[in-house]
Amino acid sequence: MRFFNLLAAFALLVGALSAQAASGRIIKLLPHYLDKEGRHTLSPSLYERDAYQAHLRSNPDEVSGIRFDFKWRASSADRDKLRMRIEIRGSKTQPGNPFVIEQAIKRKGLFGRWASVTIEKEAFDKVGKMIAWQATLLEDNVELAQQRSFLWSADSGKKDPAENSESEGN
Repeated sequence: MRFFNLLAAFALLVGALSAQAASGRIIKLLPHYLDKEGRHTLSPSLYERDAYQAHLRSNPDEVSGIRFDFKWRASSADRDKLRMRIEIRGSKTQPGNPFVIEQAIKRKGLFGRWASVTIEKEAFDKVGKMIAWQATLLEDNVELAQQRSFLWSADSGKKDPAENSESEGN
């Protein structure tokens, strides 16, 4: 009898642990401008990378696009449904209407890995000079994690529906 009670308790514990919702984390996100050859740096030095990125920012005619490299982790997530959404506010985007790109990412191994989302020059030209960005790790349209640049504010550019209805009535 005691054995069956222990077995039932173990089954409940396993069921509770397996019903856990997926969780995720974006550990680091690095936006890198790419030159015409697809490089973000000329050598493996971090100093050289930062200097070359500053050079590309000041010479937009040499930029062929931008790549967002990110380190991520997701547990209990369906590998086939993981996506990364990148939203960019730029000098050519309208307030409250950022440029959005969403791409499937592949989970490799048991732990989070580095992955990237690349935006080619034609699409990136619609953004203009990048002002702020926001990255969201999704599993089947459910947000697992989010990371923003410090210039991204959650409410900037969005109008309050209550304000719109009040102003329309006057």
